[in-house]
Amino acid sequence: MENAKKIQWVLRIAVAGEFLGHGVFALQAKAGWFKYFHALGIQGDDTIRTILLLTGLLDITLALLVLIKPIRAALLWMALWGLWTALLRWPIGPDEPIWDFFERWANWGAPLALLLLLGWPKKIKEWFS
Repeated sequence: MENAKKIQWVLRIAVAGEFLGHGVFALQAKAGWFKYFHALGIQGDDTIRTILLLTGLLDITLALLVLIKPIRAALLWMALWGLWTALLRWPIGPDEPIWDFFERWANWGAPLALLLLLGWPKKIKEWFS
């Protein structure tokens, strides 16, 4: 197997693991995440649980998708979602040190690296192939 394919598979497995883990935490309505919703002005615990359920299902679906067939649009979403969740730690998150933001750079960097390895689309239909 050539190096680019090996690197692609390492990134696919890493991204899948990240999204699978976060997806399961979301399905479990991880208590530590409620403060991020509160910081955004979302207060109702039932509403937060519903959002976490939907997010968890999406994250797990994306984790499986990246293993089966990485779709560029999904990888872009994963990179942006990873950046957003890092930003929730700092500067948006309540009382979080900046290091929580830096620690999560791989959450957006790995999907972005995989997207770039697959090639940045030149046509709209390439985003979905």
